[in-house]
Parts: sequence; structure tokens; C-alpha cells
Amino acid sequence: MAETLSSKKNKNQQPPVEMSFWDHLDALRGHLFRSALAILGFAILAFMNREIIFDKIILAPKESSFITNQVLCNLGKWLHVNGLCIGDYNIEIINLNLSGQFSSHMSISFFAGLILASPYVIWEIWRFLKPALYEKERQYSRGAVFAMSLLFILGILFSYFLIVPLTLNFFGTYSVSNMVANQISLASYISTVVSVTFSLGVVFELPVFVYFLSKVGIITPDFLKRSRKYMIVLIITIAAIITPPDIFSQILVSIPLLALYELSILISARISRNKAAQQNAA
Repeated sequence: MAETLSSKKNKNQQPPVEMSFWDHLDALRGHLFRSALAILGFAILAFMNREIIFDKIILAPKESSFITNQVLCNLGKWLHVNGLCIGDYNIEIINLNLSGQFSSHMSISFFAGLILASPYVIWEIWRFLKPALYEKERQYSRGAVFAMSLLFILGILFSYFLIVPLTLNFFGTYSVSNMVANQISLASYISTVVSVTFSLGVVFELPVFVYFLSKVGIITPDFLKRSRKYMIVLIITIAAIITPPDIFSQILVSIPLLALYELSILISARISRNKAAQQNAA
């Protein structure tokens, strides 16, 4: 009986498979290859639907008919906050390079493929890391793929429907003088939309990053609590830069980011309590 319990304990404590460096490299190559195929497949699909990708998605936030611009404008009128009505502006986009439009078409197709394939790519990453985890760690991490995919997509949607329109309104209408007209290049417009969208997608993964960093002891809940005031200042500063100059729109952007940080503190605290309970039990 003692031997049985000991063998079960060892089974839970040791990784199930021992692999050499070359075995890991070969496995990684397979996961990367399948991920690249998924991204390529969705990128080709996006490339073949140019009108939808550009007219309905990429260029839509600059139009007054975009749903966010209409909702914020109506909300601003109802609350008597003129700064929220960002629908009455016009951004003129021009192409400066001979191959600029084709290059933009290719790059946007790739990023669209990456976004659409992101759940599968995250799953492939998980499959690569899974053999190196202990049985108990696998149990705690079973929902990691779903959580990471969900948070990334939520970050993309939050950025696209809120941050991107506010950013375009601010930078597209900002002027140092009435003698200088804004004519935005296609490459600059796409770079702004993609960078803002992807950066928020990554930022929304903060609770997942904190989970794993807390598991290995790099981050503690006390450290996150001590850093809270700095994070609040940083988030409010970012919100003030990308939003119109009114407090309501700044709060609108800041609340989800602050909520993510507070969620990260709760996750880190729970992991810390679990570690303390395991040490006391041992």
C-alpha cells in the first residue's frame, strides 16, 4: 500500500516524458509548422475578401457611420458631453508608394490570419508546453488555452471598437496650425490601427501572465499591490493621450484596464494562498 501511494506521488511530481534537446526542437518545429499553416490559410481567406477586410473592417472606424462613433455621439448628446461626439470628422487617406496598396493588402491579410488563427496557435503552444508540466500543473492549467484565446479576442474587440476610433479622432484631427492640412498615408493609418489593436490584445493577457509568473514565484500579490498606484497613473496617462480631452472618455477607457490589473492581483493572491496551504500540509 505504501509503495502504491509512493508511486502515485512520484507520478504526480515528475513530468511524464523525458525528451532530449533535439526531440524538443523537432516537436517545436512541428507545432510551428502547423501554426504557420493555420495562419497562412486564414491569411489567404482574408486576401481573397479584400472589400470586407478593408471597407468593412480596417477603414470603417474613420467613418462617422461607424457604430462606435454613432453610439458615443448619441451618448455625448444625452450626457451633454460634447467631447464624446467624435463622428463629425473626416480623415483623408492617400497612398504615397507605387506598391503601397499591394503591400498593405499583404500585411493586413497576414495580421487578419494571425488574429483568426490565434486560438489554434495558442493551442499548439499549449501542446508543446504540456509534456513539461507536472500532472498537478496540468490540472490547474486546463483552461489556459480558452482563457488566453478569450482574453486576446476581447482585447482585440475592445481596442477595435473603442480605442481605435478614439485614437483616430485624436491624431487625425490634431493640428498645430490651420495652415497645415492632415493627409494621412495608407501605411501610417494601417500601422496605427494594427499596433493599437494588437497591443491591447496582448495587454488583455495580463491575468494569464500574472498567473504563470506567480506560479514560479517571480510576482507576488504584495508586489502588485505596491505597484497599483504606479499602474493607475500609467493607465490614466495612456487614456488621456488617446481619448478626447474630457474626463468621461478617459474613464471609459481606463476602467477595463484597471479591472484587469485588479483581477491579476486576485489571481496572484489565490496562487499565494494555495502555495502556503501546500507548504503547511507538507
